[in-house]
Amino acid sequence: MKKILYGIDFGTTNSALSIYDEERNEILTTILIPSLLYFPEEYATEGSTNHVVGETAISAYLEDGMKGRFIKSIKQILSRSSFTETRIQNKRYNASQLVALILMELKARADEFIGQSCTKAVIGRPVFFDDDNTSKDTLAQTRLNKAAELAGFDQVRFQFEPIGAAFTYEKTLTKKEHVLVADLGGGTTDFTYVVLDPDKTGNIDRKEDLVASGGIYIGGDSFDSAFMWEKCTPYFGKYTQYEATPGKVLTVPKSLFANICTWDKINFFNGIKIKKEIEDYYYFSGNDRKFKNLITLIDNNLGYSVFQAIEKTKIALSDQDNSSFTYNNMGIEINEDVDIVEYDRIIDKDLLKIKNYLSHFLSSHNIQESAIDSLFLTGGTSQVRAIQHLFKSKFPHIKVNSGDNFTSVAKGLAYSNYLFEESI
Repeated sequence: MKKILYGIDFGTTNSALSIYDEERNEILTTILIPSLLYFPEEYATEGSTNHVVGETAISAYLEDGMKGRFIKSIKQILSRSSFTETRIQNKRYNASQLVALILMELKARADEFIGQSCTKAVIGRPVFFDDDNTSKDTLAQTRLNKAAELAGFDQVRFQFEPIGAAFTYEKTLTKKEHVLVADLGGGTTDFTYVVLDPDKTGNIDRKEDLVASGGIYIGGDSFDSAFMWEKCTPYFGKYTQYEATPGKVLTVPKSLFANICTWDKINFFNGIKIKKEIEDYYYFSGNDRKFKNLITLIDNNLGYSVFQAIEKTKIALSDQDNSSFTYNNMGIEINEDVDIVEYDRIIDKDLLKIKNYLSHFLSSHNIQESAIDSLFLTGGTSQVRAIQHLFKSKFPHIKVNSGDNFTSVAKGLAYSNYLFEESI
């Protein structure tokens, strides 16, 4: 039996697993999948898998006419005490069980690659699952630990995700550096200030090299939600007026549209009472065409396909000044030109929170900008142009480095095998 360890980065948007050969001290390969689940509307009650994971979840969802239950950004529910369970295909799933399905898929693919079952893993976690909230953080950690157990891992250690990214960057260095690592993912933005030294790679005790860590619960999904609110909700009837009583005209509640800006809140519409309220708003609005789009969105589970179009626009604007946001499906027609100036305005509030937190992080840990030798950015959101500008303008004297935005963390987690040493 080979002596193998898995480094697992369970992410909001994508998840990665690096296979580390502990005897050869090298990573054999890294597996990357979207953090997506799809439960078909029609399923066999016995003898077959009742869900699809990763990239095949997207194709299955589209092939089935966007029916069934499609779930994204699962990581974000780990810290939410309001989420206890959801019923899918007459079965109840709690947060740990949903996360375990992603981890099990990664493990199965990795086990097939190495030809044996590996139950030892270093799993990443953000510095804070939900800002600086201890109770929510504890809840999320407990749920993630349970998910790892359900997925078949009985030897588990946890490592902060930006530290994992730091250890990957360390492999590229030729001399000692004081490095500020920023891991900008779909759900969180995490920072670590660390002393990296290629001569220490593989050392058992690295605690003294980890100077400071911190994070904020804002990431690429926050940008997408802001875009959804600003550019899309008007097409779903945000400004629809209805006749509450004869002669009294009101605007439908804004809360309805806040609940279509993230996938998990769309479940808010599952109840009979809220569905009846929406039908009433539609009727008393005189069958407003745009409000009908909201009903179509909810009834046909179109949320993910809308957010796919939003992400496509975000990616396009990472390297060009102008793009378009287009969504045409089941009578919903949205065609908007978007330039980088407007996009930056849309995400400005979230960007400012990241900027302010970064300043707080540096000052609270007495980190002088002049003491930082290099910056290392990782995570898909690091490609957003406004994020790049934030770091380059704040640290004009420091080179901004980056690795593979989707696998750097997983590789560094695999390099964290020292966490299993008894002396730690």
